[in-house]
Formats: sequence, structure tokens, C-alpha cells
Amino acid sequence: MSRTIGLGVCAALAAVLAMPLPQASAAEYTVVLDKLQFTSVPAGLHVGDVIIWQNKDILRHTATARDNSFDVDLPAGSEGKTTLEHAGSFDFYCRFHPAMIGTLVVAP
Repeated sequence: MSRTIGLGVCAALAAVLAMPLPQASAAEYTVVLDKLQFTSVPAGLHVGDVIIWQNKDILRHTATARDNSFDVDLPAGSEGKTTLEHAGSFDFYCRFHPAMIGTLVVAP
């Protein structure tokens, strides 16, 4: 019987050790769209961080990833959010104004 208890404890310990460690809390960053450009594209991004897209322009814009991982519609004067779910480099643009471009570099 003690062997059964020992195996159960080992299995429980193995399950706890296999759990991912909690990440530092996610940070929020703001990218402003103004005068037909993305401004203030942040550095030091990590998976789980949130991008707040603020359209301060009088025109409608989008923040659209070239790989389709996000697509935020931003009517004039509005804002939207994107949670960064994967590490990598993500080029983005505005579907209505393709010369508006930027890149998010996301670390694990």
C-alpha cells in the first residue's frame, strides 16, 4: 500500500512540475494612427502583451497583419486591441492605405 501512495505522490509531483511557470503580467502598449501613419510602434514586446491601436485620424484605418494573425478595424477616432499570441516578427499595414506600414517584434 505504501508503494501505491508513493507512486501517486510521484505522479502528482510530476504533474505540478510539468505546469508552465506563470509569466510576468502582460503589458499594454499604444500604437497611434495619425496623419496617415502608424506612430510609436513599441519595442520590447512579449507574448501576452496587448497592443491598443488608437486612430486619431479623421479617416478610417485598419491594423492588419500580413500573415492574417490580426486585423483590427478602426473607424475615425476609435481604438481597438490586439493580444500578442505568438513570438515572431509581424509586418502590418492599413488595408485602406497600404503605404501605412509597421512591424511588431514579439519575444516569447
